[in-house]
Amino acid sequence: MKKAFNIVIAEDHTILREGLKSLLSSQPDLKIAGEAGDALAAIRCVRDHRPDLILLDLSMPSMTGLDAIKEIRRVSEDTKIIVLTVHSTEEYILATLQAGADGYVLKDAHSTELMTAIRHVLDGRRYLSPSISGTIIDGLLQGKKASAIKSAWETLTPREREILKLIAEGHKNKDIADLLCISLKTVEKHRANLMDKLDLHNVAALTALAAEKGLITK
Repeated sequence: MKKAFNIVIAEDHTILREGLKSLLSSQPDLKIAGEAGDALAAIRCVRDHRPDLILLDLSMPSMTGLDAIKEIRRVSEDTKIIVLTVHSTEEYILATLQAGADGYVLKDAHSTELMTAIRHVLDGRRYLSPSISGTIIDGLLQGKKASAIKSAWETLTPREREILKLIAEGHKNKDIADLLCISLKTVEKHRANLMDKLDLHNVAALTALAAEKGLITK
C-alpha cells in the first residue's frame, strides 16, 4: 500500500483554501491533516499534527510569512514547506528560500504544476516555479559579469557538480557523504571549493544556479 502523506493547508482566503483541499483530496495518498487561516494557526497546526508538508501562503494575518517559515522549522524540522505566493521578485524568493522553504510556487500556476511541486518536495527535492530561477540568476548577475559565472561553472569538476545538485535538492552534508560513500570532510571540502569558484555563498543562490543549469527540476 502506498504511504499516505499528511498535509496542512495555510491560506487566509477561504475560496482558495477550499480549492486546494479539493485538489489534494483527489489524490488517494494525500491526506488533509489540518487547515489554517492565519500564520499563528498554521504554526499551531504544524506543532499539533507534525505533517509531512505544509502549503503556506506567504502573506497571511498575524505574522510575516518569513517568520512563520522559521517558526515552522523550529517546531517541526522534518515538515516540508511549499510557499504559495503572488510575489516573484528576487528579494522575496531569496529570503523565502533562506528562511527554510523547500518549494516556491506562484499562485498563477496551473494545478498540475502545484502537484508536481508537491511530489518533488515530498520526494526530498526542492521545487521552484519555472520563471523563478531566472529571476534569481538575473539578480545574482547584477554587479557580476555573466561570462564570469559561465567561466566559473566550466571549472567545476564532475564531483563538485554532483554535490551542487544534492545541495540544491536539500540534502545535508552528512546525507551527501552517505549517498556518495565519501567522508564528511571530503564533502565539506568540495562544498567550500565550489562555493568559492562560483562566488555564491548561500543555499538559495546555489539552488537557483542548479535549477538554471538543469541539475534540478524548476
